[in-house]
Amino acid sequence: MRIALCQIVSTPDPETNLELVAGGIRRAAESGAELAVFPEATMACFGVPLGPLAQPLDGPWAGEVRRLAADAGVAVIAGMFTPTSDGRVTNTMLVTGPELDAHYDKIHLYDAFGFAESRTVAPGEQPLTADVGGTTIGITTCYDIRFPGLYTTLAERGAAIIVTPASWGAGAGKREQWELLVRARALDSTSWIVACGQADPRSIGREPSGKAPTGIGYSTVATPLGLIHDQLADSPDVLVVDLDPEDAEQARRTLPVLTNRRF
Repeated sequence: MRIALCQIVSTPDPETNLELVAGGIRRAAESGAELAVFPEATMACFGVPLGPLAQPLDGPWAGEVRRLAADAGVAVIAGMFTPTSDGRVTNTMLVTGPELDAHYDKIHLYDAFGFAESRTVAPGEQPLTADVGGTTIGITTCYDIRFPGLYTTLAERGAAIIVTPASWGAGAGKREQWELLVRARALDSTSWIVACGQADPRSIGREPSGKAPTGIGYSTVATPLGLIHDQLADSPDVLVVDLDPEDAEQARRTLPVLTNRRF
């Protein structure tokens, strides 16, 4: 499976960000990718009021992403925000493309390192897998990567590849944690991990303010045995990788942690 990781810097404006999505999908299609993965908060960056920007899954923003995916014949995963009944929003991954229409609501909320995502975001409850071209893909989001049980659950449900769109918080040691966690979740689940992050705003001359997690870049792909397969730097870019789902099956025969575990 050929996958394009579209590392962008989202703005506060959903319409402007649709232009970034269109450009990423175009590059994915030109490269022959079956799946284009965009970061968490593709619709709008963190650090701005999300409630006024949130749209339902049948709203115009998601509708345009669906149209772009359909026109290109490429499956697309992109982060957006949907409204909830309690006045917060849901941190949602739109999963769309040919014969594909699903969504994942982020389960684990980033209440850590001085940031309280749960103040404005309501948690999801259900893990999600989706079939992309005959391959089962697991969907997670950012802070989820600190919780191995979600990844082993997705692997048990047949996921050979698990995508993790993110908008990772900057800070001392945070890049090291990101890389370590991507590799660790690959080993926990013996799955390919495709972790696509927001690029560092500073790489394009935009200085972040406050504690909002606006991204550090370093989108990373890890093999089912925990090696870094490929990686971007901190600035906006598109990384195209070819992944063989059979590598996950081979890893599970070699390192059968999913069947050996007791807890």
